[in-house]
Amino acid sequence: MWPLFKKELISFFASITGYLIIVSFLIINGLFLWVIPGYLNILDMGYSSLNSFFTIAPLVFLFLVPAITMKMFAEEKKIGTLDLILAKPISDLEIVLAKFFASLMLVFASLLPTLIYYITIYFISFPIGNIDTGGIIGSYIGLFFLASAYISISLFSSVITDNQILAFLGGAFLCFFFYFAFDTVAELPFLKPISFYVYKLGINEHYKSLSRGVIDSRDIIYFISFDAFFLLITKLKLTSRKWN
Repeated sequence: MWPLFKKELISFFASITGYLIIVSFLIINGLFLWVIPGYLNILDMGYSSLNSFFTIAPLVFLFLVPAITMKMFAEEKKIGTLDLILAKPISDLEIVLAKFFASLMLVFASLLPTLIYYITIYFISFPIGNIDTGGIIGSYIGLFFLASAYISISLFSSVITDNQILAFLGGAFLCFFFYFAFDTVAELPFLKPISFYVYKLGINEHYKSLSRGVIDSRDIIYFISFDAFFLLITKLKLTSRKWN
């Protein structure tokens, strides 16, 4: 698994794609947080908080994460290299996990430079350091787990097609669905008695819970289980291709 993980990671940074994704993430967030006037602009808010970033980032990841993973399986199926990988002495699960962790490392690399936002707010706040550091740490943990859920979904989208564009669109749609759909469905009048449980099925509810700075084991278990489910069905799809 380790050689494949390294191969995927190197392939990201051997081309302009990996850098382009990281730069795009930083530019989009930076524009909303510091340049474009409005309620998301940190300078316009008038208080020391990174809430705007943790509101914008999940929406940006809706598109960037599928862009990261769209070629993971789709391109390799199209050019035939996936069959070569499947023929090697490595299990299907290890293949899926290698691609999952490589994508997760790229997301981590895109989040790391955003610490400059925290440092900036820390020093421009009055008095200096008047910022909820614990809440921000919890929000970063929540954002990382949310990105992992997006990655597991998008890998599944990539494994079911050999077209990168379809893999991207499918991944973006499924990420959008699991982030927003359950909140919308829970508001339906006839579901009011069980709306609490419907909310809990969606990614957004657990992300918001972690973003409050409270690391609840139930939210962590939800994200781990969510990832495991999509990685499992991705592995099953990969196995079915091998047998075919």
